[in-house]
Amino acid sequence: MKKILTTTARLVSLALSSLVVNVADFKPAIAYDSSGKFDKSFSQAVYQNGALKFTEDTKIEVRDFVPSNDAQREQGLARLAKRGYSPIVAVGFMYGSALEKVAKQYPESQFVIIDSVVDLPNVKSLLFKEHEGSFLVGALAALKSESNKVGFVGGMDIPLIRKFACGYEQGAKYVNNDAEVFQNMTGSTNAAWSDPARGAELTKSQFTKGADVVFAVPLAVQVQVFIKRQKMKVNMLLVLTQTKMICTQEPMLTSMVKRVGLATYTVFQDAKDGNFTAGIESKGLKEAGVDWALDEHNRGLVTAEMETEINNIKTKIVAGEITVHDYMTDSTCTY
Repeated sequence: MKKILTTTARLVSLALSSLVVNVADFKPAIAYDSSGKFDKSFSQAVYQNGALKFTEDTKIEVRDFVPSNDAQREQGLARLAKRGYSPIVAVGFMYGSALEKVAKQYPESQFVIIDSVVDLPNVKSLLFKEHEGSFLVGALAALKSESNKVGFVGGMDIPLIRKFACGYEQGAKYVNNDAEVFQNMTGSTNAAWSDPARGAELTKSQFTKGADVVFAVPLAVQVQVFIKRQKMKVNMLLVLTQTKMICTQEPMLTSMVKRVGLATYTVFQDAKDGNFTAGIESKGLKEAGVDWALDEHNRGLVTAEMETEINNIKTKIVAGEITVHDYMTDSTCTY
């Protein structure tokens, strides 16, 4: 019996030692978009609420890579995988084709892509139900509007941004079927993501047409700066990647929250614990992947009645009593 106990103790000791080694060898990494990890948008949320928080909690460093051009996306992913980094999180749909090639070359490595689908056994595709969050801010826009006219200003004209717009219009018309919703995109090329002047011009045009609430995706911060300079009295909504409002300039009615940072943190934690799973994971209101923002910065603009109504709508969406049409499954946006 004594011999058995001694042997068992040695096996447990070896198992624990192996676990420590595995944790010590854990090498997570993130491939950011070309805008860098301080873009005041998705990449920054992935860094602050994902990588930085993970390092603070576990003392494990997260390696990162930022491409200076499109060609470097594949090179950067391959370099990280070759050096043993895993899991590697690719931020944004622009990594889609590059990741598909690299993931096949390094089947033992684990990869994650945000906002795109790569159907491979070593890739987790993280998607978000932006249409559900946009439905909430569209409903709030209609509740706040005095003119019954609201606007949407998007970045590059792609299905993902149309998904935001469709959800927003559904929410506005759920509250007020007579609401008029203006929609504009800043462009059809990558330059559209960083054109605040065009965003402000479109917002001003919608304001001139009578819109008094405008939802900017994802040019919110830049557009708001231009709006402020031009002293345009229009309520703004934007997309945030955390739970707190990050822009305190008035007027800012609310934001649609997209928790890409939390999703990244969870992926790292799961992989560290040996629980990485490939496949498609979609996060909506029910999964706390999207939401709307209400804090000390916008409390004065949202009445108690508005808050109650939006939270009631949120509850109904989570319960399945309201089904929000997903533009990505059918480009005919129905209301």
